[in-house]
Amino acid sequence: MKKWFVLLIAVCIGLAACSSPTNQESNDDNSEAAANGNSDYPTNQIELVVPYSPGGASDMVSRSVASFLEQDLGVPVVTTNKTGGTGAVGMSYVEGKNPDGYTIGYVPVEMAMLSALGFADIDPSNFDLLGRVIVIPAAITVPADAPYDTIEEFIEFAKENPGDIRVGNSGTGSIWHVAAAGLAEETETELRYVPFDGGAPAVAALLGGHIEAVSVSPSEVKANVDSGDLKILAVMSAERDDTFPDVPTLIESGIDLEISAWGGFVVPEGTPDDVKEKLEASIEAAVESEEFQKVSTERGLNASHLSADDFTQFANDQYEFFGELIPRMELQ
Repeated sequence: MKKWFVLLIAVCIGLAACSSPTNQESNDDNSEAAANGNSDYPTNQIELVVPYSPGGASDMVSRSVASFLEQDLGVPVVTTNKTGGTGAVGMSYVEGKNPDGYTIGYVPVEMAMLSALGFADIDPSNFDLLGRVIVIPAAITVPADAPYDTIEEFIEFAKENPGDIRVGNSGTGSIWHVAAAGLAEETETELRYVPFDGGAPAVAALLGGHIEAVSVSPSEVKANVDSGDLKILAVMSAERDDTFPDVPTLIESGIDLEISAWGGFVVPEGTPDDVKEKLEASIEAAVESEEFQKVSTERGLNASHLSADDFTQFANDQYEFFGELIPRMELQ
């Protein structure tokens, strides 16, 4: 009798084990629920993909937002860095994931540039956009003892000495390379472009006297401007930069050109509307949080939120802008 009882218990345990979903099945159920518009979203871990290496502005912004989302949504938000191809590798990874809300991607301005550069077939239409979070203008920066104190004098010198001004940037085809080339194209001057593996090496070369200018972000030159070693002639944004409010914009100097880096968040195309609405609201709250505002101010970034609809329009406008500008440039 005891043997039959033990056997019966064993069978029951086996049946229970067979009827319980595995972790993978549970994850699949979460994805299916999100895809079907389940208002309980999220119920599982979210992956936030950064297309650049740890330590940079994109990574810092993403991790700050991820920390807020984790608290706001009540699930783990794990940041993953997938680098390569000027951001194309990470963005392509997000594009190919299930549109269930469990993969979010950080996208930089390069999303609107890669196609025109011929690097990858990526543009804003590949994603559903959630919101923009930052804008960082290019800043034309030179040594403090340079023979020009204004952007007008810089351009006049460049015209009188074609090709003598070497401008460092963060890599061939980067936004800072495009910024300098755009300035040359707009002002009909001849500049020489020197690519580096990031903005910091370009600034180091400027300090060492190996180049005459850089076209990187204000935050990347702030310490050396504060020390008196460098000076910023102009920023390439619509309005003056909060980090250096005394520095004029190109537009104020009569040069009709705006080129800035920016960043925001996306999900794979086809993500359910109710899922996107939750993420959009949480991202907006993250940008408006005291912590994010403090981090962006300390790092020389400009917190600048746009809603999903406004970010979509903005990104599409940028795609068209770079699609017309980049082919006119000589980006070698």
